[in-house]
Amino acid sequence: MNKPGRLILVPTPIGNLGDITLRATEVLKTADIILAEDTRVSAKLLNHLSIDKKLIPHHQFNEHQKINSVISMLQNGNTVALISDAGTPGISDPGFLLVRACVEQDIYVECLPGPTALIPALAVSGIASERFVFEGFLPRKKGRKKRLMQLSEEERTIIFYESPFRLASTLRDMIEYFGSDRRICVCRELSKIFEEIKRGKLAELLEYYNDHPPKGEIVVVTEGIRLKNKLQTTKEGF
Repeated sequence: MNKPGRLILVPTPIGNLGDITLRATEVLKTADIILAEDTRVSAKLLNHLSIDKKLIPHHQFNEHQKINSVISMLQNGNTVALISDAGTPGISDPGFLLVRACVEQDIYVECLPGPTALIPALAVSGIASERFVFEGFLPRKKGRKKRLMQLSEEERTIIFYESPFRLASTLRDMIEYFGSDRRICVCRELSKIFEEIKRGKLAELLEYYNDHPPKGEIVVVTEGIRLKNKLQTTKEGF
């Protein structure tokens, strides 16, 4: 009888390769199969760790077609490690569909603790962190205005991921629905050499990024409406 297989989600550094954990390294060394979002990106990490293993592509364009073959590997007793380009698989990266399929087939799934960009961004933002909602990437077109309208009444701190090419337009859209004085924090290239953290009001940061087009990975942390109103009330002395 075959030993039971298992899927292990392995978080990888969001920038600094030194952030890889000892346990994650051991899993990558001992896994029978490693699935990678971009094999070229993941090959650099494996080379850094002196791990010589073949990587199998598993990304948003092929994950539907790959699921059955991966499930078969797991049912044959293999330990499969899933990694994305950076951070935790399944969090705005491929992984959810495979995990769901494993759950349906009663295959053991494990996720190691490790890097993800949203938590460091929230921690350094200076914006309330006890209650927050993670929105990932906003819709590019369809449903974008509806989502922003809904979030304009959100009381919790809101965390977004954004492309550097769309940051300015996203800040303009946020001003339209959230107001120009809503406090935000834009974190760019977290843990990397050119890490940049900018805090201020929406209008202020839009002006800054209009003058300084950003590059790299971006996280936007936005205060919720209740906190904003409480701060304004305190400031006015009521």
